Amino acid sequence: MVQVAIHGAAGRMGLSIAEVLNDDLEGNLVAAMDREDSELLGRDMGALTGREPTGVCITSDVEKFLSNVEVVIDFSIAGATSKLLPICAGQHIPMVIGTTGLDPDTRAALERAAERVPIVFAPNYSQGVNALYFLAARATELMGPAFDAEIVEIHHRRKVDSPSGTAVRLGEVVTAAKKLDSERVVTHGRSGHVGARPHEEVGVMALRGGDVVGEHTLFLVGEGERLELTHRATDRSIFARGAVRAAHWVVTRPAGLYDMADVMGIPR
Repeated sequence: MVQVAIHGAAGRMGLSIAEVLNDDLEGNLVAAMDREDSELLGRDMGALTGREPTGVCITSDVEKFLSNVEVVIDFSIAGATSKLLPICAGQHIPMVIGTTGLDPDTRAALERAAERVPIVFAPNYSQGVNALYFLAARATELMGPAFDAEIVEIHHRRKVDSPSGTAVRLGEVVTAAKKLDSERVVTHGRSGHVGARPHEEVGVMALRGGDVVGEHTLFLVGEGERLELTHRATDRSIFARGAVRAAHWVVTRPAGLYDMADVMGIPR
């Protein structure tokens, strides 16, 4: 059994990871930590996820948090991640990091820590999305320059950024496969008399409405045929499942900085 700790345990992702670990036959939640002013400090993680109490209560004490831990899954905030990185590195505890918005100093701290311990760092832990990136690149290469690439994403009405980070990354993957500069050829939406579609253009369209968790489609459109690659997320727990898979994987690795492609064995 891999002994897992969750950093950022009171957040939506932290609770989702705890739920996945509840049913994991090879992983065991042994510690949970959140900020000092969290309203959930002292609460049992089992009770918070609708299960029987586990005895694992949310703490803000880092020494208590890291005792008897084999791997830390971190979905917190950049400042908290920055403080935890050197501590885990010093105690040789592997990490899985899903915290986003890391500033240059935190990213540098991440790279330093990875010289001492194995760390998986990924902006998206969905296994399906990471497979989509690989398949999109391969399909774009196979179909060749005669096929136009268009990307459409849809999310719930409350999403505040547009396009999604996944759509942006998908655009980068496609343009790299076409050997094009994404900053030059990617266009976000179209309006007015825009003229004929430039041959190298890659369009990215964002839709918003309802409670859609997330859906991304790559269209490769040629003369007389088109290929569509779609990933649909119906449950946000997909990200937690990917993070737990990464936690099982990283504990057997040497020091280094890894991502979900490494975890999944996706060829580069």
